Amino acid sequence: MSRFFNTAGPVKSEKHYNIDPLSRINVNEMLSLINQEKYFVLHAPRQTGKTSYLLAFMDYLNKQGKYKCLHVDIEAAQAARENVKEGMQTILALLSQNASIYLEDTFFKKNWKEIFEESGEFIALNEALMQWCRESSKPVVLFFDEADSLVGDTLISLLRQLRTGYTHRPRLFPQSIILCGVRDVRDYRILSDKEKTVITGGSAFNIKAESLRLDNFTLEEIKILYRQHTEETGQQFNDDIFPLVWELTAGQPWLVNALGYEVCSRMKQGKDRSKSITKDMINQAKENIILNRETHMHQLLDKLKENRVKKVIEPILVGSKEPENISDEDIDYVVDLGLIHKKPQLGIANRIYQEVIPRQLTYSTELTISQEASWYMKTDGSLDMDKLLKAFQEFFRNHFESWVDGFDYAEAGPQLLLQAFLQRIVNSGGRVEREYGLGRQRTDLLVIWPYKNGECIQQVVVELKLRYGSREKTIKKGLEQTWEYMDKCGTDQGYLLIFDRSKKASWKEKIFKLEKTFKGKRIPVFGM
Repeated sequence: MSRFFNTAGPVKSEKHYNIDPLSRINVNEMLSLINQEKYFVLHAPRQTGKTSYLLAFMDYLNKQGKYKCLHVDIEAAQAARENVKEGMQTILALLSQNASIYLEDTFFKKNWKEIFEESGEFIALNEALMQWCRESSKPVVLFFDEADSLVGDTLISLLRQLRTGYTHRPRLFPQSIILCGVRDVRDYRILSDKEKTVITGGSAFNIKAESLRLDNFTLEEIKILYRQHTEETGQQFNDDIFPLVWELTAGQPWLVNALGYEVCSRMKQGKDRSKSITKDMINQAKENIILNRETHMHQLLDKLKENRVKKVIEPILVGSKEPENISDEDIDYVVDLGLIHKKPQLGIANRIYQEVIPRQLTYSTELTISQEASWYMKTDGSLDMDKLLKAFQEFFRNHFESWVDGFDYAEAGPQLLLQAFLQRIVNSGGRVEREYGLGRQRTDLLVIWPYKNGECIQQVVVELKLRYGSREKTIKKGLEQTWEYMDKCGTDQGYLLIFDRSKKASWKEKIFKLEKTFKGKRIPVFGM
């Protein structure tokens, strides 16, 4: 059986196309920290390859022979929640299981229950690790994967028991411990039911020496990964797909693999190995991934419900010029989740997330909007955008206040409602591409609509601006920005929408349509 692109679980090189896990973080840097007896953190967003790296690094260290190294995924202990007794029993059972599997070491299997009975839940892990290290002929290196999945007092107890044993390393406690998860330990905000207070990870685990982050793939790594498929099957990727995959994913490993799997193993056209993979096929694969609402997307976007995430994402959706009340801690948290990047400026992490986030926030709204593409199609099959936007103008007037009240992201209500409306229309065959970001003070939408059986492609720019100051100044600036985006997209069709959020203005004042031209291009302006 030929290998395939991996979208679930750790990489297995005999089954999956892959980038060598050990090439993704400098091994010498890791060895240096271990040799110096450091306790440190490895973190990255979900499904970026953390576990694959730790398993490969465990195997590397054990083959080198200097250390006894063990990886243990402790996520199962999350089910214990605040029950420290059950949580510690689970962790010790997992240590027993993994030591038997990876090291053929039966120490925990023989001893952990007795140790737990004698020591109790608040010191049993510490005691078990001390006894294990005392018996070991080599210094021990331990990787706790999914550490930040634990909850409340169970997580606090884990961190404190490891900190307590720190001074006894390396003879009586692991020489080096890596805590691995989505978040850096500095960002742990742990509500202790026992102490009735919030404990920070930095205080509970103040022995951390370093925080390492597993980065996304580079463009060159994407090429290496995809060309493994070509080498094994003969199927070619057109050269122009690599910049597109980079643009869509920014190298996020799950997205890169998901696009590859969708286009090569799921799509009928891509399953034909005699056919090269094209940009159109990659774009279709992207749409399929979004519509399938894959688990990766669902887990990530579930975080949008958190208030500290909303504080960061909402100003980006709105395009706020000078967002207020965004703390550094909240920004770092949302970066750790993988939703945004900091450089060159604060923005959504990649093009796919940029499309998914508004669609997720308006998913139920989109489903309940009663609109059909056929209502707005001309005789040649293209969209009558004047008619469509006139209908949206009326829809907005009738439904805005009641619908936006139901949005969690109410400040971005106009932007989200427009996108839901357009998405409902194009779902029958087209797509909407989005550009928005902090400081832009606008949202750029590109409606892409194939017609005449796909022989022709209609591209329409829809520029959305909130009114700041006078209507005339907002329109003047908006026309310039709309023309620039039309020029960038290579289309002659563009529309400018001005949203007036003033509570003093009447709907009669807000609703208007003006025929405008800018640099020879017709750009109708709709007010609402």
